[in-house]
Amino acid sequence: MKQGLQFLLLIFSLTALAQKGNMDTAQVVVPNRYNSTEAQKKPYVIMISADGFRYDYAEKYHAENLLKFSGEGVRAEAMLPGYPSITFPNHWTLITGLYPSHHGLIDNFFYDYKRKEGYAMSNRENAEDGSWYGGIPLWGLAEKQGMVAASLMWVGSASNAGGSRPAYYYPYHEKFTPSEKVDKVISWLKLPEDKRPHFISLYFPEVDGSGHHFGPDTKETEEAVHLVDEAIGNLVQKVNALGLENVNFIFVSDHGMVKVDGGSPLEIPALLFDKNRFDFYNSQTLLRVHVKNPDKVKRVYKELKAGKTDDYEVHLDKKLPGYLHFSTKDDRYSRIGQILLIPKAPKIFLEKGRKTSVGKHGYNPRLVPEMKATFMAWGPEFKNNLVVDEFSNIHVYPLVAKILGLPINHPVDGKLKVLKKTLKAKK
Repeated sequence: MKQGLQFLLLIFSLTALAQKGNMDTAQVVVPNRYNSTEAQKKPYVIMISADGFRYDYAEKYHAENLLKFSGEGVRAEAMLPGYPSITFPNHWTLITGLYPSHHGLIDNFFYDYKRKEGYAMSNRENAEDGSWYGGIPLWGLAEKQGMVAASLMWVGSASNAGGSRPAYYYPYHEKFTPSEKVDKVISWLKLPEDKRPHFISLYFPEVDGSGHHFGPDTKETEEAVHLVDEAIGNLVQKVNALGLENVNFIFVSDHGMVKVDGGSPLEIPALLFDKNRFDFYNSQTLLRVHVKNPDKVKRVYKELKAGKTDDYEVHLDKKLPGYLHFSTKDDRYSRIGQILLIPKAPKIFLEKGRKTSVGKHGYNPRLVPEMKATFMAWGPEFKNNLVVDEFSNIHVYPLVAKILGLPINHPVDGKLKVLKKTLKAKK
């Protein structure tokens, strides 16, 4: 292994969110979960996410295995993440088919004024409490219909969100290498038919970590892309050796990455530091403002508009463009805030004395193409040599459900018709 890659893996280990305190790395097995006779006859789907794997990374860094597999199967020109283009919101969108404002994970951290509690992705108690998460994740959809599911570190998979955990899962940590994760997936697929998962979700954080620490246009990020690509090649080879019928792979990412202007960040307007009047939540590429007196919202909005610079926009939440699905009418959990300050890439908001990373995401993917994500798929259910136009990530959910033969009997934002064309016609 190259020295640079060893250093990269060391950084991931040191910065892992779940390394705070002692973390149990043991698998959790929910007892008395079995595939029905019907489920045992259905296809398999292995859904893989490489966090921060920008839509152009495979070509940019020549990810040999991913280019080969997607070339034989299906790939999209790009996939549009939900807004904001941030990790937790979009992983939960991919696994539920709901926009972030509809499933409630509107950021990696937020405050719920109805619950009078805050959510933070680094808080294990939050992360494993399903009451924070709206929608029914794919593993829950499968388990409720008699199909065993498994997950390796996907957002929310250690929680009871939607009423059911996967039969096999791990509390989140970053101690497993990509190759170790591959071996754990293979161990699941070697289980007896009645216990073998037909839906598996798998998560790799390495590309995102490299993009943040070093930037998207660096040797370190290239090495992280190759690390994940090698793991995918290893996974496919080992799965093929098992001789299982109808195993399908879907490779996605949650968002892209862009180098930001950390040297001259935007100042947060001074009036927002009055804690008697405001709370604000700064993810640097988006600043959400909660005005404690709702009668003063319009007045505050005018003050902020009057004082703004050309480097950012000020929006009333209810006036945000409808295509973002992040306005008041979409905010089902009232977690967004009434006023949004949106920097123009590559600008960010940064409190004085705070540091930032080289690479960031969170911007509007329709305005900042570097935010766009990846979609690739291959296997017996997918057409060959097909390239599709960019689409919203909400549509992955009904695609997976269709392959697995799982009816969706609850409201979702995604539509099967968008990606049905990627599937082979049934004979």
